[in-house]
Amino acid sequence: MQIDPRVSKSMLDMQLLNNMSATTQTGTADAFSGLLEQVGQLETDNAVTRENSGDVTRDENGLLWLQLGPSRGTTSSLAVYPASSNTATDGPTKATAYDSLINEASQKYGVPVALIKAVIDTESSFNPSVTSSAGAKGLMQLMDATAQGLGVSDPYDPAQNIDAGVRYLSYQIKRFNGQENMALAAYNAGPGRVQRLGVSSDEQLMSVLDKLPVETQRYITKIQNAREKYTI
Repeated sequence: MQIDPRVSKSMLDMQLLNNMSATTQTGTADAFSGLLEQVGQLETDNAVTRENSGDVTRDENGLLWLQLGPSRGTTSSLAVYPASSNTATDGPTKATAYDSLINEASQKYGVPVALIKAVIDTESSFNPSVTSSAGAKGLMQLMDATAQGLGVSDPYDPAQNIDAGVRYLSYQIKRFNGQENMALAAYNAGPGRVQRLGVSSDEQLMSVLDKLPVETQRYITKIQNAREKYTI
């Protein structure tokens, strides 16, 4: 059953306010995690944006409605993938102009540095000013609703864009239990589309990859190649 995005947003706003008023400071992280799970269950096809290929959709709902506060400079980290995860330590990588921001986001959200660089390279070729024909902006190509939901005031600001993009990617990694190809497919085509495949591992995903848009199939391969390029 599909849920009107406006109704879902109202439900989430009310739930967020209730949780904030009923939760002590020490319990905020648990409440936030619970909200993320609720958000994932309310995904709908009603709010998708066509990518410039005309073949790919990217969900603009769920998590994107939550006003999570500034992406950088907050006093408490709202990492959604364990910052202590071993996946963040994937060895040395080739240097870029944004290494300090990438390393910071990697440690904060537990996403491998090489993976972050591969996503940025694939999404924008490290051009912080690029805008796609679909309206995706900046280094990690954030759609406006995504940027707003993640507290980004300027998607062309590298610090805000990288922090928000990695934060959103970390949520997809957590959503799919650490399966990075599934997370990447969700980042590109929308999590709802990946979930509808009924797979639970990267291996299973690759066996039904032809059910995803051609652009998403290519996207995963591009990320893998780019990751190898940045790994020393």
